[in-house]
Amino acid sequence: MADSIGWDLGGAHLKAVRLDEAGRVINAVQLPCPLWQGLTYLGQAIDAAVASLGDCRVHAVTMTGELADIFPDRRQGVTQLVETMQRRLPVAELKIFAGMCGFVEVGQAQQRAADIASANWLASAQYAASRCGNGLFVDIGSTTTDLVPLHEGVAQPRGFSDAERLTSEELVYTGVIRTPVMAVAQRVPFGGHWQRLAAEHFATMADVHRLTGNLDPAHDMAATADGAGKSLDESARRLARMVGRDIDDAPMDQWFGLARFLADVQLRDIGCAVEHAWSRRLGNDAAPLIGAGVGRFMLRELARRTNRPFTDFSDLVEGTGDGKAWAAVCAPAFAVAWLARKQA
Repeated sequence: MADSIGWDLGGAHLKAVRLDEAGRVINAVQLPCPLWQGLTYLGQAIDAAVASLGDCRVHAVTMTGELADIFPDRRQGVTQLVETMQRRLPVAELKIFAGMCGFVEVGQAQQRAADIASANWLASAQYAASRCGNGLFVDIGSTTTDLVPLHEGVAQPRGFSDAERLTSEELVYTGVIRTPVMAVAQRVPFGGHWQRLAAEHFATMADVHRLTGNLDPAHDMAATADGAGKSLDESARRLARMVGRDIDDAPMDQWFGLARFLADVQLRDIGCAVEHAWSRRLGNDAAPLIGAGVGRFMLRELARRTNRPFTDFSDLVEGTGDGKAWAAVCAPAFAVAWLARKQA
């Protein structure tokens, strides 16, 4: 088989992964794509990805960008995203991932919009299940966290739509970059007192994870809350606003301490969803926590705290070191390319 490229069209980032004829990762890219500002950004990101990865005949596509508020509903979002891919790759064979329905052709996208919308997590989970058999697949991204139990080589989600998955806690709207700090905690210990946080978009969890030292700068592509830079001082200055202060109102170690507390609150929130999923008792205590996404550093820590085995998604992928690492960041894009080859 020839090379193929998998695409994950997100609302904030575009991810693309190229596989060779044997299914090994050749290259992978993640590009900023603020889709809520217009489809022009998606077109530019597609062109940049093709310039980096090269073109090929077969392209497999999944998405979450249909949720961007430039679209009146998900159906129109799916339709316009597929049409944009078709315009940018006019001679490509496009395969659109439609969840449990498998891949559909471009002409079926509007009819299958409900199956196509936000199904990228299922592609990743199906691939992980084929490699691990049993476990809990968790992808912590810039904005959301997806959790999917795996049992005997099959992904076992309770829900498929966003509404169903929010209800089952298999979709948790928290991520390590774009999530506003005010969505993670309402009060914090600071200066010897408990105090409430400002309900303003002054800072994001990227500021927190920069201050803890865990966020890889290569993954840190989203704009900051105030449009300023991403240094430690600038991150601390934004975080200080959340407690009604300026950065000079406390020594730097207090801002580091506040960041550690907020990171721990987020980890405990994800940990509760993880324990909820484990409570279904689909596997056994030896089943691993399988981590993907830019926030998988949190899952390593969670596995350590709960004495669970941890498997990095990159270890399930064949390819070069850098390619494997980026495939773990871009897990849905890798997975749809791999699944499309399998179903060809």
